[in-house]
Amino acid sequence: MPQPSRLDDPLYASVAWARYWRLMRGMAKFTIVCIAVSLTILFYLHGFVSIHMYIATAGGVALTLMLMAALMGLVFLSSESGHDESIDDPVSRTIYPDE
Repeated sequence: MPQPSRLDDPLYASVAWARYWRLMRGMAKFTIVCIAVSLTILFYLHGFVSIHMYIATAGGVALTLMLMAALMGLVFLSSESGHDESIDDPVSRTIYPDE
């Protein structure tokens, strides 16, 4: 029988999602700094090569860091809210019958 998750409570869910979006805003600021540093290093090492190289570098850094932040933020949200434990897992009962 699945147990209720703490994310089912609207008050707790609003606090948890506010924490998640605060983490995402912080990571967006950090991503902007990382993009500036990477473009500066690229310009220092190679000079002005092509605008397409700078756009691709900025896009790659931004996509990588923001995707990492979004996925890890969802992992933290799921873990700390108890959402992971609220599922009904029949497979684990057959493997570990003592639980």
